[in-house]
Amino acid sequence: MSDKQEAIRLTAWVHGTVQGVGFRWWTRSKALALGLVGSAGNLPDGRVEVVAEGRRDHCERLLAALRSGESPGRVDKVIERWSAPKGSIVGFVER
Repeated sequence: MSDKQEAIRLTAWVHGTVQGVGFRWWTRSKALALGLVGSAGNLPDGRVEVVAEGRRDHCERLLAALRSGESPGRVDKVIERWSAPKGSIVGFVER
């Protein structure tokens, strides 16, 4: 299996105007189209936390989508962290 196909966990914190604008729904639809599992949830400080597990290349495509400027609302910046997948997530949910 190539590095791009290995399983990985992406955690991304999205800053900007991303709550109450359909951002979590949009993120969920992108993630499901890529075959990823995880969640998109609002944080008390106005950010959205996105957790996605799956193939590295698919997680990279989701991260690129988050930064693309094509999402609802306004994304100012995205902070990312890569880690080993936990493997216990089923589906992709909005929190």
